[in-house]
Amino acid sequence: MRLAVHYWNFSTPGGAAGIAAHLRDTARAADDGGVTAMTVMDHWFQMEARAPAEEPMLEAYTTLGFLAAATERLRLGTLVTGVTYRHPGLLAKTVATLDVLSGGRAFLGIGAAWYEREHRGLGVPFPPLKERFDRLEETLRICRQVWGDDDGAFEGRHFRLEETLGRPRPIQPHLPILIGGGGEKRTLRLVAEHGDACNLFDLGPDEVARKLDVLRGHCADVGRDPAGIDVTITSAADPLADPDGFLDRMRAYAAVGVQQVWLSLPPEDPAGFVGRMCAEVLPALSEL
Repeated sequence: MRLAVHYWNFSTPGGAAGIAAHLRDTARAADDGGVTAMTVMDHWFQMEARAPAEEPMLEAYTTLGFLAAATERLRLGTLVTGVTYRHPGLLAKTVATLDVLSGGRAFLGIGAAWYEREHRGLGVPFPPLKERFDRLEETLRICRQVWGDDDGAFEGRHFRLEETLGRPRPIQPHLPILIGGGGEKRTLRLVAEHGDACNLFDLGPDEVARKLDVLRGHCADVGRDPAGIDVTITSAADPLADPDGFLDRMRAYAAVGVQQVWLSLPPEDPAGFVGRMCAEVLPALSEL
């Protein structure tokens, strides 16, 4: 099983002036230690369920460009971009730029968006859930068209583009798309139709296995081999507090088909935390 790290809290020691150094040191520890991917939040306000909304939050793709310059191997993306945050043509351009500047290490993490307060706070439209999913489906198609050989128009219900011209194209011939969320009717259907990876919460191996059965059903409906979809989870576990218990839980996830786990980093010493995980947990995790 692969290890990915998620940098969600920018309230690190030293205040705003110290954020860049903590990010750089954490990314380099992950890059050197064998971590597969590093992600950041794509939010404008901190999530109220985790910390006060007023705590620091960086713009995601500026941050990822900074991380691309500081690393050599890590795959880089968001966990995940809300479909409402950027016009899809500009989003496709942004992710392609990250792929070029990182030497082919970008992926697009995307979902239907949910944080209404930050939308209303910054004056960004927040349509109803059904419309957000409709926009997500069109956005996935637009990104593939912008990254591909078809520079022609796109005509959808919500988005109309006269030219899907994107130069330079991504370095990766097929830039991966990860779709976040476990909704069984629409989200997992979109994974089957358009996704290269899914991201589920740490709901327990039995529940994740059930959702993967749903995903396989959608794949059968659209004629897709589910083996081509990377299965990942996001966990709030602290692997250093109970390494044996963490590895037992990950072993059960590996048995149902999970291939990568994302772990959130504490703000106090994120680089040190990553270094210890790479030394104490990653070797055994990689064998699962």
